[in-house]
Amino acid sequence: MTLQLVIRNIIRNRKNSLVIFLLIAVITFLFFIGNSIMGQANAGLRKTYIESLTADVVIQKKAEMTMNLFGGNSPKIDDYAAIPTLPAFDHIIEILDNESSIENYTFQVSGRAALQMPEINDSNQGVLICGVEPDSYFNCFPGIIVEEGFPLRSGEYGAMITAERADRVEKDTGIRPQIGSPMLLSSAGAIGFRIREVPLTGIYHYENPGQFMNELVIADPQTVRVLQAIQVATASANDDELIMWDPDIWDINSDPDGIEEYVEEGFDPDSLIGFLDSQEEANSAELAGGDWNFILIRLKPGAVPSFFIKNLNKKLEPYNVFASGWRTAAGTSAIMMLLLQSFFNIGGFLVSIAGIIVVVNILLISVFRRTREIGTLRAIGASDSQIRFLILGENCIIAFLSGIAGITGGVLFLKIINSANITISNELVASLLGNSILRIGFLPPTAAVSFCIALFLGAAASLYPVETAVHIDPIVAVRQG
Repeated sequence: MTLQLVIRNIIRNRKNSLVIFLLIAVITFLFFIGNSIMGQANAGLRKTYIESLTADVVIQKKAEMTMNLFGGNSPKIDDYAAIPTLPAFDHIIEILDNESSIENYTFQVSGRAALQMPEINDSNQGVLICGVEPDSYFNCFPGIIVEEGFPLRSGEYGAMITAERADRVEKDTGIRPQIGSPMLLSSAGAIGFRIREVPLTGIYHYENPGQFMNELVIADPQTVRVLQAIQVATASANDDELIMWDPDIWDINSDPDGIEEYVEEGFDPDSLIGFLDSQEEANSAELAGGDWNFILIRLKPGAVPSFFIKNLNKKLEPYNVFASGWRTAAGTSAIMMLLLQSFFNIGGFLVSIAGIIVVVNILLISVFRRTREIGTLRAIGASDSQIRFLILGENCIIAFLSGIAGITGGVLFLKIINSANITISNELVASLLGNSILRIGFLPPTAAVSFCIALFLGAAASLYPVETAVHIDPIVAVRQG
């Protein structure tokens, strides 16, 4: 009987029911579409970075700020933040070798440099450069596809540029970079100007390029270490290594007059202190093996990154390093997407609150108009639970139908958008969505959450009107009727 009354009241109060239906359906639709787009962007970013640049987990040294692979994650000081090298490298590797969840891991040393191709033009282009251990690096990142030449080889000098950069050079100069042609990489810092010449070994592209990935240059690690003034933690050094200091000046068996002449030319005692400190740091680094900035880890399918990172950080705690997820290593674009999703959901929450207030007012008006009916039901013995079910049931049925309508409308909208083959011209938006053609997939978890939100809106909006209906005095209600 109560269910029949619920359905009858929905039909009888169809104007109010329609307003509530449309309101909840629109909120459900917007939430579903918005989070589908955000979810698509997040999945696209994750695939892009994990398969091509950051892997699942990144280990770096603890510092005043978290680092992405090419600098600090604070935009104001990103260009000036020096990336620290990893301490206790050998101990970290020993820990990783005992982790069963790891599929592959590799190493990277990163920085910024100016690129010049002397056989083509004399202009310098700013690039992000990463020095890698080739054998393990290309095994970790199947999203890197070589178009011309060959990948870097262990123990050899060289660098690779993206096909997008090669196309750009060819368009500007009419000459396409050739495999084997020399490239000059240079950098400057507080200790001077550094330059290296390496051959172009390969031209590649990323299967899913991110926002800045076409600006990357992949090089041998020794070249990047020299450009970034990283002292190599090995027992030997190549003859063509950058010599930052001549120790013969301080040989006790050398000519004192030579030392005196050097002092007269502008020797600063602070330089000696700085040199001795750097030598001490170099000796410590040699013991620790710290000539890499990052260790990049690919996990086996089925491994949960958050759980793995939490357990790994407990083991890394004594070594002043920590593990983080791909988003931190990817930098501002990935963090921005997380913030956008958070802001969108906060906005959706505020809209939902406004929707609940509107629905509450509509239901209260409906309850007041049905005072005599409710009073009569109570007079003939209807219990509080039956009255509650009467009002709550009406709104929950409407919310249920609204949820289905909102999600159905969202699915149809996605099909229309996907069939339109909309081209995304903005590089940032394309990198966020992981594709230059707009494609938004159906995400079952998002649909389920959207449906639950519709039910929640219906139930939450019913609470106050239900209690109002329960407290109606049947005698007063009959008299008023």
